[in-house]
Amino acid sequence: MTNRFSNFTDFAEHYAELVAAPDYASAFAEQTEIAKMSVADEPTSAEMPDPEAAQAAIELMLATVFDLFRDTRMEDFSAEVAWGIANSFHVVSKRLDDREDSVASKLKDKLREYDPSEVYATDVEDLTIQARSLAEARDAMECMRDHAAKIYLVETGRPFSPVRGSRVSSKSNASMIEAHDYLAGEAARRREKFAPQGPVVTFSGGQDYADIALVNDYLDSIRERIPNMVLATTAQNKGADVIAATWASRHEVPLVLCKVNSAHGRSGPFRRNERMLALKPVEAMVCGGGGIQANFADTMRKAGVPIHVLRQQASPTEEHDTSGANAEPHRRTANGADLPPF
Repeated sequence: MTNRFSNFTDFAEHYAELVAAPDYASAFAEQTEIAKMSVADEPTSAEMPDPEAAQAAIELMLATVFDLFRDTRMEDFSAEVAWGIANSFHVVSKRLDDREDSVASKLKDKLREYDPSEVYATDVEDLTIQARSLAEARDAMECMRDHAAKIYLVETGRPFSPVRGSRVSSKSNASMIEAHDYLAGEAARRREKFAPQGPVVTFSGGQDYADIALVNDYLDSIRERIPNMVLATTAQNKGADVIAATWASRHEVPLVLCKVNSAHGRSGPFRRNERMLALKPVEAMVCGGGGIQANFADTMRKAGVPIHVLRQQASPTEEHDTSGANAEPHRRTANGADLPPF
């Protein structure tokens, strides 16, 4: 549905709602009185950046890029520059996450070598402070990246997706008990971040597929029945997969990108389709395409996964039915009836 505005005030309020910032105050909270980012650094009592100033900086950076190029011959490049800004925060947050993992691993090894000496207690304390300090910095970077990604989505209509690594978000002293608690908390955080909880709906579509309204209608319908769904796509960079990823971003539905392993050569897409079954999907969607999408549909159908097959000319108001009975010709159900040409 297209929004219409009678004045700039209403439009500004609507835009502000779309790009609403994540919880900066929580992401920039200080968990300890001192911080230490590496073994070579001295402990510091310096504060975290001001969360309101950080939020304003992200908004200013992205707004400046889009305003600079808007209505000029270089307008098409604004999205690339804005993507680079969001990706820079992603790259740094991933490096911080990797450094935290390394420190946490050292801490775990240290805890296995317990001795009652003061040197040992100091080492454990030092590693614990490092891990917590890196976690704080990572949370702040991820918060700014997520905010930049949200503005990018509103301005371009496409979700921000980094070239490498998952785009995930999070929030996580002197004693061994607290160190153990920290490690347990980090393990739980990672299970939740990298294996989102909820029924999985798998999705694949052709790169030329452009029926945005139909895809959104079907995904809306599935989400009504499965509110806590997780969407897993075949992660192509244009066409139906981008439409689905954009829908997921706008509705804050967890998105799993199932990319092709290039080491498998031509068989990579088909092996990827098989691997998607390991996600134990409860439903699947496929939109047009060619042999890869036909194989995706066959793979899901043979595993007994109810599947919707959409064609661009299909009516978005047709009744949803994954039982196999009375299947409309624009989709294949679990029993394989009425598969349209891809």
